[in-house]
Amino acid sequence: YVMKNNEEVKILKKRENAILPKRATEGSAGFDLYACLEEKLIIKSGERCKVPTGVACELNTEDFAGFVFARSGLGVNHGITLSNGVGVIDSDYRGEIFVSLCNLSDEDYEIQPNDRIAQLIIMPVRLPNFEVVENLNQTSRNENGFGSTGK
Repeated sequence: YVMKNNEEVKILKKRENAILPKRATEGSAGFDLYACLEEKLIIKSGERCKVPTGVACELNTEDFAGFVFARSGLGVNHGITLSNGVGVIDSDYRGEIFVSLCNLSDEDYEIQPNDRIAQLIIMPVRLPNFEVVENLNQTSRNENGFGSTGK
């Protein structure tokens, strides 16, 4: 199954003031997710918090999932990133999308209602069958990891 560019993903507003995900430019891979807040939220230095987006989605196939990534500007300029690295929205999840943010900076950070806080990308998912084996094929790298290929 291949999801076409113009194929629809169903979106449900779980909160009246929610802003639907949208791309900032024609070339954007991700759809911006917005903070669905009644008032500003302060994330203190070193703190984590779950921020509601006010929306839920329905993917029409288990061959795809939604992935929530940090916004590069928030991470690079302010130290605000996702506490779980990348959020995964499974094809059978129907609840509100929350973004788990953490503040890695030395300063508190203020999120205003309707601020863009993350980006949603819909991507294919491969669901392989796992085969238990006695050995794996050898490679030149083999088990060497964590810096074994150089700086």
